[in-house]
Amino acid sequence: MTIRYDGKVAIVTGAGQGLGRSHALALAARGARVVINDLGGAKDGTGGSSEAAQAVVAEIEAAGGEAIANGANVAKFDEVEAMVQQAMDAWGRVDILVNNAGILRDKSFGKGSMEDFRLVLDVHLLGTVYCTKAVWDIMKAQEYGRIVVTTSSSGLYGNFGQANYGSAKMGVIGMMNTLAQEGAKYNIRINALAPTAGTRMTEGLMPEKAFELLTPETVTPAVLYLVSEDSPARTILAAGAGSYAVAKIVETEGRWLPEAEQTPEGIAAHWDEITATAGERALNAGFEQTAKMLTQAAEGLGIKLD
Repeated sequence: MTIRYDGKVAIVTGAGQGLGRSHALALAARGARVVINDLGGAKDGTGGSSEAAQAVVAEIEAAGGEAIANGANVAKFDEVEAMVQQAMDAWGRVDILVNNAGILRDKSFGKGSMEDFRLVLDVHLLGTVYCTKAVWDIMKAQEYGRIVVTTSSSGLYGNFGQANYGSAKMGVIGMMNTLAQEGAKYNIRINALAPTAGTRMTEGLMPEKAFELLTPETVTPAVLYLVSEDSPARTILAAGAGSYAVAKIVETEGRWLPEAEQTPEGIAAHWDEITATAGERALNAGFEQTAKMLTQAAEGLGIKLD
């Protein structure tokens, strides 16, 4: 069955080029009406122009689709609210939000400035928060919403020179984990994309042949799936060069220690058992960790928790 978005309204941030442009074009080709948001700045966030967003709108319209351009800076909540209002004024609803906008200010932690660190957090983390907040009540009232946050292997696993970027990209995972619970009863599903693509953000960082394989168009199918009606929720979907995988945060089963061994020395002595991978699993909510540890403690102490 073909996945389509007829009657749906989508907002894609940072959609003037690269991944965002690819996502927006594909959504429009499958029937969505799309807000093409792009500040039009350089990859470090400086400058601004509406040309890129307008060009994508023209492409969509030339293909018979519907789109409008928007130049909001996602790091400014009032501009984000105005963008969402523009979508509501034009089409009366917002069904899909793809948080894609981003900038880079790469430097090793020792050499990077706090100003750059804050700016990257403002765009990637708070920008995602602002856009999501601005559509949240609309999606609740509709009892329908599909939201994608864009994370990164730099956040999930680390990458030299990207402490600022990695912090922001892990931050959106924490937001997703909670909003997946809060949105469930309203049929709002939120997922994360972890893309690997050859765009202006990664140009010059990899061999040319690898760069050519990592097209934005190989990532976009993952977004299309994550914003479909039958999408999963609270899932980190990695995509690049035509490969797709799910990343999970897992916790080992661990080991309860009696009081006499609840010391740093006790932890050191039992480190192999604490870190053993047998039985490790992904937890679905914070309370599951608490329940697991209390169960182990009760078993170790021979008591019942009523």
